[in-house]
Amino acid sequence: MRKITREEILNLYEYEKVRPQKMQEVIQLKKKRRVFMEPWLHLVFENRNTVWFQIQEMIRAERMVREEDIQQEIDVYNELIPDKNELSVTMFIEIPDASDRKRLLPQLVGIHDNLYFHIGNKHTVRAVADERSKEDYEYGKAAVVHFLKVKLTDQQIEDFKQEQVRIEVNHTNYKAMTILPEEVKAELIKDLASD
Repeated sequence: MRKITREEILNLYEYEKVRPQKMQEVIQLKKKRRVFMEPWLHLVFENRNTVWFQIQEMIRAERMVREEDIQQEIDVYNELIPDKNELSVTMFIEIPDASDRKRLLPQLVGIHDNLYFHIGNKHTVRAVADERSKEDYEYGKAAVVHFLKVKLTDQQIEDFKQEQVRIEVNHTNYKAMTILPEEVKAELIKDLASD
């Protein structure tokens, strides 16, 4: 999947004009790219559109105008765009109550190392977290956001298209499994087909 280039990023003024429409588009898109792993986890599968929107929102929030700052934002978020034969997942841990969150996050250290995709009864693929997730171990508590990639072989992609896909979290203190909804699967097949 192509990375975002500087030419695609709107300046603050131009972005404000299209922001309401773009926000609605991304909300609708993310509905088709989101999977809940009850009770506290949800996964969002990233693509060019979700990343472009995130870059624009960060530039807007930080009121960035310096070219080097904008380029740095593009470079950081481009890491979320999946490469060929890859899915990109942002894992969110959402524990609403602050005292529960403080108590539970230390129990979820390493959760990012325990996300699996079962493709039919043929393949099990573990998602791989980026380097930032290793800070969980240093700080003794799970971060509330993790960025992961799922790398697939050509055969796994073919089977992904045909077989039921189950997503599993198999952490000592958090176990959940769900079937990948067909609507989400259709979006991910499109991602896997793009270069």
